[in-house]
Amino acid sequence: MKILLIGSGGREHAIAWRLRQDDPKLQLFTAPGNAGTGQLGVNLDLAATDLDGLVAWAQKEKPDLTVVGPEAPLCAGVVDRFEKAGLPIFGPNAAAARLEGSKVFTKNFLLKYNLPTAPGAGFNDSSSAYLYSQKHTTYPQVLKADGLAAGKGVIIAGSPHEAAQTIDRIMDQRIFGDAGRAMVIEEFLPGREMSVHVVTDGISHFILPISQDHKKLGEGDTGPNTGGMGAYAPAPFATADLLEQIGAQVVEPVLGAFRKEGIDFRGILYIGLIWTKSGPSILEFNVRGGDPETQVLLPLLETPLVEILQAVRERRLGKLKVSLNTKRAVTVVLAAGGYPGTPETGAVIEGLDLELPGTCVFHAGTKQAGKKVVSSGGRVLSVTAWADDLAKARELAYQRVAKIHFAGSQYRRDIAARLTLE
Repeated sequence: MKILLIGSGGREHAIAWRLRQDDPKLQLFTAPGNAGTGQLGVNLDLAATDLDGLVAWAQKEKPDLTVVGPEAPLCAGVVDRFEKAGLPIFGPNAAAARLEGSKVFTKNFLLKYNLPTAPGAGFNDSSSAYLYSQKHTTYPQVLKADGLAAGKGVIIAGSPHEAAQTIDRIMDQRIFGDAGRAMVIEEFLPGREMSVHVVTDGISHFILPISQDHKKLGEGDTGPNTGGMGAYAPAPFATADLLEQIGAQVVEPVLGAFRKEGIDFRGILYIGLIWTKSGPSILEFNVRGGDPETQVLLPLLETPLVEILQAVRERRLGKLKVSLNTKRAVTVVLAAGGYPGTPETGAVIEGLDLELPGTCVFHAGTKQAGKKVVSSGGRVLSVTAWADDLAKARELAYQRVAKIHFAGSQYRRDIAARLTLE
């Protein structure tokens, strides 16, 4: 089988690894890939958003399936382009991808269908955003850039002055670029956050194990937001009763609203959820697997990944029995110095060849430089481990982290720590 994988992050390396685990004879091509995907197949000199180049390559090479990892090509319409050319591809179309591409669109959608979400509104200019923020005196307030911002476009303001400054930075100074052309302001909701991944073909769906991401850079959830510094799954608090509630109160109403709105969603829907005193509330939608959540979810799959992807694309997910193992998984992100600001790149990475059973190192911001692997982005590696219990998985992950060294390396030492102590 021949597969084209689009993307270059830790999520994409994890997908490549899972596909290779399931089929050692797989012909795998990744565009553009990283040093890790290059060890599992062939990296292509094509950017993830080079739609013309990707379509041309696929028309010539005729892969059996193309799998899209990141959000940018999905929002740019890569699925629409491939389907128009008669090329098989996994992922939601551009209309569905707007659920991640525009937070204003999503907020309006949630309010329109009375789906559980925090009170708030979207704005197209800084003046109206400022007036709304100052009028609604409940703080903290959550301020979100409308467009794609690599998971870093959310700022929590604790006072009217901080909110005003944040609005100016997002919409007028454009600290997140064009993502700040519009924004959402909503009430801050305290509670327990969780990542809900729903595999759906638009008719049937399957909920993957509930995971938790660690967004803040520093231990104890301090410092700036990042794309994610670690994750674990399944979350111990995600009991059978809670999963049933999530399905009934969130997933099924959301998928039903998609159908009412005419959104043909086929792919992986990530629902960022917070469980408050009054029940669940939807924080955000992503239209692909989370990163680093994908790194802890894929080791839990028993059913071959490609079978799931094909079933979704062909609208026969309801006929496929998706099986999971009973393992627990933890991943720890190693980031470059300077991240999440301007990352330091070019550092030689040592210790990648030191194996430890029950672990895998997923590359993200890496590239091959001769015989060495060097850092090339903000989040450099995700070290994932799996075991029969969460405490052992966490211990294995940090044992593997200790074997890796590169200049400026930074990582959190408290991933899954609280839950393994409860």
